[in-house]
Amino acid sequence: MSYPPSRGLRRQHSVQAYANIGLETEVLSASPEHLITLLFDGARAAIMKARLHMQNDNIEGRGMALSKAIDIVDSGLKASVDQETGGELAKNLIATYELIIRNLLLANLEADMQKLDLAERLLVDIATAWREAVDPLPLEAAIG
Repeated sequence: MSYPPSRGLRRQHSVQAYANIGLETEVLSASPEHLITLLFDGARAAIMKARLHMQNDNIEGRGMALSKAIDIVDSGLKASVDQETGGELAKNLIATYELIIRNLLLANLEADMQKLDLAERLLVDIATAWREAVDPLPLEAAIG
């Protein structure tokens, strides 16, 4: 049995709407610390999507995914750094975010997988440190 294409599209839209509601619920109930974790997750997801588009020579998809990752890093993560009380650590963190953004831009412009890998590695390193220091997984999530 097969379904007409419109039903498949409707199902895909329904799944996306359900996922959006789940994310919205998580965001609305999250602590400020967990919101930063969600930004890291969103940027990483956009980078992974960009990697797939790059491998498939989908220039438009790559550009859209990398634009989303850049926006999350710039307007979300970098903008949330408290420069007044953060001192040298805040300055170094902002410099690292700017390096990530630069590598994402160059990865898009040059279709350069190495620059994409570097940006992702830097982002994952910061996200891992953030999770360990500020937003560790609840015990039940870590167990199973």
